[in-house]
Amino acid sequence: MTAILDQLAISFDLPILDWIRENLACEFLDTLMPIITLFGDGGVFWIAVAVLLLIFPKTRKTGLGMGFALLLGLLVCNVTLKPLVGRIRPYDFQWEHFQISIPLLIEAETSLSFPSGHTIASFEAATVLLKNDKRMGIPAMILAVLIAFSRLYLYVHYPTDVIFSVFAGILFAFIGDALAGKVMSRFPAKRGKYQS
Repeated sequence: MTAILDQLAISFDLPILDWIRENLACEFLDTLMPIITLFGDGGVFWIAVAVLLLIFPKTRKTGLGMGFALLLGLLVCNVTLKPLVGRIRPYDFQWEHFQISIPLLIEAETSLSFPSGHTIASFEAATVLLKNDKRMGIPAMILAVLIAFSRLYLYVHYPTDVIFSVFAGILFAFIGDALAGKVMSRFPAKRGKYQS
């Protein structure tokens, strides 16, 4: 597995990351991307949105779906896949294999690289939102895409980490939303005394 990932890093991932650094890096993005990536840190922003949605009856199913999706992502990707795959960060790979030091715009990450927790959490939350309410979902999806791109721009994830994480996040979103639908159907909303 490690040999396959190393070969993939050399033939596919690193050329893309280096192309981004050589062609897209600028002062504006150097300032913006570290801020954008904060919205994915620990999934805290998306958890806060889910909790807020849970408070209101009209959005409770959406908040519950986000909660289920985020929990799935945490268990499958962060708890299981990260230690199982054990992929080092691209800047560490560059140093270990080529003695190239990559200057970072943020602090070096202490966790493993595959998959991207920022990307998974963002696409889980944004997909559930998009599925249930386009007015909230479209801006959330734009933010999710920017967060995913920030992980590449900041050289802290390989493109294959991010690509896998986008699809995993969407999958977990649909599962989470379906689970929320089942839970909510068992607890029908109470009717007011004037409702028939």
